[in-house]
Amino acid sequence: MILIPIGRVRSRWREQKGTPIQPSVSRGRARVEIDPPYREALADLDGFDRIWVVAWLDRAKGFETKVVPYLDTELRGLFSTRAPARPNPIGISCVVVSSVDPHSGIIQTGPTDLLDGTPVIDVKPYVPWFDAFPGTRTGWLDEGGEGRESADDRFEAP
Repeated sequence: MILIPIGRVRSRWREQKGTPIQPSVSRGRARVEIDPPYREALADLDGFDRIWVVAWLDRAKGFETKVVPYLDTELRGLFSTRAPARPNPIGISCVVVSSVDPHSGIIQTGPTDLLDGTPVIDVKPYVPWFDAFPGTRTGWLDEGGEGRESADDRFEAP
């Protein structure tokens, strides 16, 4: 399998510690800079309010099959969490689109949970008909969670 980065995230976050755990609890603005060969693919994206940024979490440490996620204090199976340290450190981040400029390749976004310089491997439109499932069970998160809004360094590579 070969993954080719199509661009990079530019955000205020430089390290995992202190970074919001999801865009919905973040502040500020960010942008996605798309590389020249892929800019034409940005056509028509400006009609969407949100996008999924699919990213390679290049600064996450190696994975473990059980982790203590940010929203809990108990050991959980990795695949029941959104911990960034994974066998293939792929992250998804649903961000608000402020503007899209296909010429410069810049997607201005609302808040993000991605670190500055994170490689982007894909961009997909958020489509509520496909992506929203109100009332869905959320496993151990249905029990509450810790209410944490920012990350510490537990998943950062040394």
